[in-house]
Amino acid sequence: MPNASSWSASSPLLLLWEDSSSTRIFLSLLYAVLAISGTLSNVMVIYLVFSFKKLQTTSNAFIVNGCAADLSVCALWMPQEAVLGLLPPNSSSLRSAEYRLLRGGLLGLGLTVSLASHLLVAFNRYVLITKLPSVYQALYQRRHTGCMIGLSWALALLPVPLLPGLWTLGSAQSDGSSRYTALLLALAVLGQTALLLHCYLGIVRRVRGSAKRVSVLNFHLLHQLPFPAAPPPPRRAQRRLSSVSVLLLCCVFLLGTQPLVWVSLLGFFLRPAPPALQAASWLLLCSLSALNPLLYTWRSEEFRRAARSVLPRGEGPAAAPRPAAAA
Repeated sequence: MPNASSWSASSPLLLLWEDSSSTRIFLSLLYAVLAISGTLSNVMVIYLVFSFKKLQTTSNAFIVNGCAADLSVCALWMPQEAVLGLLPPNSSSLRSAEYRLLRGGLLGLGLTVSLASHLLVAFNRYVLITKLPSVYQALYQRRHTGCMIGLSWALALLPVPLLPGLWTLGSAQSDGSSRYTALLLALAVLGQTALLLHCYLGIVRRVRGSAKRVSVLNFHLLHQLPFPAAPPPPRRAQRRLSSVSVLLLCCVFLLGTQPLVWVSLLGFFLRPAPPALQAASWLLLCSLSALNPLLYTWRSEEFRRAARSVLPRGEGPAAAPRPAAAA
């Protein structure tokens, strides 16, 4: 039977078996909460986009693509991690290479497509805001949009066999291949982050120069046009709210991705980070799969209207007359 250190190397992210049982239970509960909330929120966004024609836009197509990828993390991978924290370390089936490959494949596929969808959404909005409408229409035809989505899944399938090598990062059994795999992962996420920031910061600069153009384009992450009964907000306040929305999205994305990048770079060039720090960086990255639906829809009035119309208390009680008024 393998010792505790070998089992911790083959069971990443969640726990070390030399940790206390209370720590393992806490992490299992945390994964369970993320799994439930992330599954519900991702399914809700997918359902709303497919059910309401106003939400069927090119940008939302990329958001749905990301939600589908996040479901492989929240609905398939996270529940397994939650269960692993409650099982004894001598379960032979959980230590099998096939099971590790399955878990690594689900996680790698979901995170890769999710990160690619972040970039596709950012680039779509960058072209929408900063380029001429003719350029946007030519680039985002339905066929081109489908090819972009298909390419994100095709590229995600290539590195899936490498993902199980990441599980041994920082352990005594770590070899050169896993270290180089971690380096490639860090560089890929770093490059993707640089492109995403370039797109959103370009949007912020354009918004500050022309807030009226952004409102007319109905860019739902930014401050939209108000209801007809509401007075229009001041131009300066509109630019401020638009910039804050985009910068908040960037900050959440950086908080979720950059710890893993720098932990991986530290392990390659200097020495492996403590196991707890590695686990925390992975947990932050995986938590994005549960936060992404809210991250992209919380400022959208169209999404809020659609959600209110399908929730049990959406419009029924508000539309019913009060007994006192009828009397």
